[in-house]
Amino acid sequence: MSLILTVTANVAIDKTVTVPNLQLGHRHRAQLGVVMAGGKGINVARALRRLDHPVIATGLVGGRTGDQVVDAVSEEGITNDFVRIAGESRTSTVLVDPTNGVQTEINEYGPEVTPAEVEQLLAKIRYLSSSAAMVVLAGSLPRKVDTGVYAELVRELGRRRMPVAVDTDGEPLRLAVAAEPALVSPNQREAEMLVGHEFQTDEDFQDGLRAIASIGAQSVLITLKTGCYALVRNGKREQLFRAWVPRVDEVSAVGSGDALLAGYLSGLCTGKSVEECLRTAVACGAANTRIVGAGVFEPRDLPELSALVEVQEVATRARAG
Repeated sequence: MSLILTVTANVAIDKTVTVPNLQLGHRHRAQLGVVMAGGKGINVARALRRLDHPVIATGLVGGRTGDQVVDAVSEEGITNDFVRIAGESRTSTVLVDPTNGVQTEINEYGPEVTPAEVEQLLAKIRYLSSSAAMVVLAGSLPRKVDTGVYAELVRELGRRRMPVAVDTDGEPLRLAVAAEPALVSPNQREAEMLVGHEFQTDEDFQDGLRAIASIGAQSVLITLKTGCYALVRNGKREQLFRAWVPRVDEVSAVGSGDALLAGYLSGLCTGKSVEECLRTAVACGAANTRIVGAGVFEPRDLPELSALVEVQEVATRARAG
């Protein structure tokens, strides 16, 4: 069984607008606008759907914006089962300047969520995860939600031997890593904040991978625009990899990390080797940068990009114990 359950606690309607030569205080006309359901878990689900991988999306939705999210996800053919809340789901806007590749994100905080609504979500996850091979907890938490809720889920699902992948930031990430998830997938900035220093060299990234794993994560992906660094544990063996693709013609990198994670998890759940998982992951992330929209890519681009991906094992060692 390879079904993946994605959880988006703080869903959104995402609007991505292309504005050449963006300057604050000036009037601009947008060249291209894309509106779609968003939140990192939904982005991962969208990418999995494009890979024809079985996926179901859940999370918290509220108000008219929440209705839009459910309608949009359903129209994309993504199986979903969301929990309704009283508050209004958020809207997020991304301004992409194609002349310099700079992206500006404007994210609302999202609704306040009650303890009873959180408990409904937890019950939904317990129910849906019984048919899943893996659970993905992705994105920020809404206001008033305990920052330890992801960690609580990691521990609970872990007791059922259900692997959990976590992609969030800040305190929810720190607590979730300590709860020993199967995988964490921060981007470079999130990883630097977690370990407390910047990464500039390959050695910095390798030290960062090991530092995050030492907190509790079984495996770690640090995602970049052009690839990722990975620490993978299998039994008593620990391997470190660097995977990258030569620069592609980038339109927008929004959601490329989500697409990369989806590619990796799809390979993992279908029994591919680590190298094959990383190759697919980086190809998905690179394909995402060619199109405006998070978790969006053309599946027909993947063979070409996969052939360009380079995967290098940079370290292997036996683990103690």
